[in-house]
Amino acid sequence: MTDPQLLTPEEKLADGKRQLKIPAVIAICGSTRFMAEMADADRDLTWAGCIVVKPGCDMKTLHPLWADEAEAEAGKQRLDELHRAKIRLADEVVVVGSYIGDSTRSEIAYARSLGKPIRFTHPEVDPAADGGQR
Repeated sequence: MTDPQLLTPEEKLADGKRQLKIPAVIAICGSTRFMAEMADADRDLTWAGCIVVKPGCDMKTLHPLWADEAEAEAGKQRLDELHRAKIRLADEVVVVGSYIGDSTRSEIAYARSLGKPIRFTHPEVDPAADGGQR
């Protein structure tokens, strides 16, 4: 008698999404300097029938929520963890923009470590395109 195969949390999530007929979930990543382009990608992907998750706060734009320097740093840490959760939830990642900074590079590496498919609006900025030298 063999032991039943236990599903990983990732397999349970995928199975639940299938059973509930949840459409593809796409996580948008990129520098917040491309928020307008992210909104365009969100609209296009939503129109195509996908559920889209993306950054919701542009900390480069002044706002009372992150006006205090200490709170801004704590908030950035929370937002980074939240975005990683969005990547875990996603079936695919779309990287928007013609520039990849350290945060986006880290998100790409994280998504790749999870085996997530990744598309780039500007494939030439893919850190793997030149052997990871970007």
